[in-house]
Amino acid sequence: MEGKGIFKYLHGDKGIWYIVLILSFISVLAVYSSTGLLAYRYQGGHTGYYVLKHAMILMCGWAVMYMAHRVKYTYYSRISQLLFIISIPLLVVTLFMGSVNDASRWITIPIIGFSFQTSDLAKLALVMFLARQLSKHQKDIKENRTFYSIVYAPLLICLLIFPENLSTAAILMITSLVMMVVGGIRSRYLVGLMGVGFLSVGFLVASFYLIPESKLPGRFATWKNRIENFKTADPEMNYQATQAKIAVAGGGIIGKFPGNSTQRNFLPHPYSDYIYAIIIEEYGLLGGICVLFLYLWLFRRGIIIARKCEGSFGCFLVIGICFLLTLQAMINMGVAVNLLPVTGQPLPFLSMGGTSLWFTALGVGIVLSVSVAVDKQGEGKNIDSLQEDDGKLLTAVSANK
Repeated sequence: MEGKGIFKYLHGDKGIWYIVLILSFISVLAVYSSTGLLAYRYQGGHTGYYVLKHAMILMCGWAVMYMAHRVKYTYYSRISQLLFIISIPLLVVTLFMGSVNDASRWITIPIIGFSFQTSDLAKLALVMFLARQLSKHQKDIKENRTFYSIVYAPLLICLLIFPENLSTAAILMITSLVMMVVGGIRSRYLVGLMGVGFLSVGFLVASFYLIPESKLPGRFATWKNRIENFKTADPEMNYQATQAKIAVAGGGIIGKFPGNSTQRNFLPHPYSDYIYAIIIEEYGLLGGICVLFLYLWLFRRGIIIARKCEGSFGCFLVIGICFLLTLQAMINMGVAVNLLPVTGQPLPFLSMGGTSLWFTALGVGIVLSVSVAVDKQGEGKNIDSLQEDDGKLLTAVSANK
């Protein structure tokens, strides 16, 4: 059945297209509201500077998503191998050479001067590669050697990300565990892996208190301060959370309406880490619930696509990407309402950003690519069923004669 209007060109799950469209629209409004004063101060009074830049990034993201959804999803199985291999040396180089805000997370490509966060590439590469491995080993998924041939990938990527980006490493490991559960890995192996994870977290927390702060390696001191600030109720020690809570409380049920935020002048990074607090302040509790619903809706649409998908690779791919994006969104919103310590995770499709938004768009485009195949196989089944019904009708007519 041919699509109508714009859906002649946008194939796949319409629900996901609508979700991304609504999130993009909210993003433009929220970024404009949260960056107006910042742009006025640093861009010569041009209050629309950052929102125009963000709109261009969003348009590029939509272009990436469109091109990705036009590629047959089975091709991403081979592409995942290349991306996984590329991401490892990039993470190593970033760990030793990259630096932004005292954290080695970004790398700059020589000559063109383009910077991007390598963990964004690694996240998508790992999910794609893990989906491939789980699909490839479905026949012997319960064997010991299969577990080791699969688990090395998330362990390697997470260990490379962990020293400078603990939250991203944790999100990736949780996503990998969910994918392995769905993929049919024996529960005893997963329980053992989680046990190692809990022991590692315990060792990390113990190091915060046993080692003097001045001697803590890397970003351990930063993580310790974030956890301690989260635990304390002192407004001066936890300035970010205090300003976010003021924004959330000031929003009430229906909010102050677009453009009327006051906490955007006090919140650090109101356009990225704390954009959800600004949304609640301007659109109220109802607006915050609507945004939460959109991410849950995205995950639900992913589950529906995965259940209908005939190939195991497509199923694991959709589950991994949708769970990753939803979990990241939940963590960002948890930080904004002071349920979690500061993590630095952006809100997918809402936070102002560059490469993070593009890799998110690429991931959603891959999900849409799988949904295109699901739609085609559904049409094929409908055609087969119609032919079967026609055959039964002809047989009945012949019998009556």
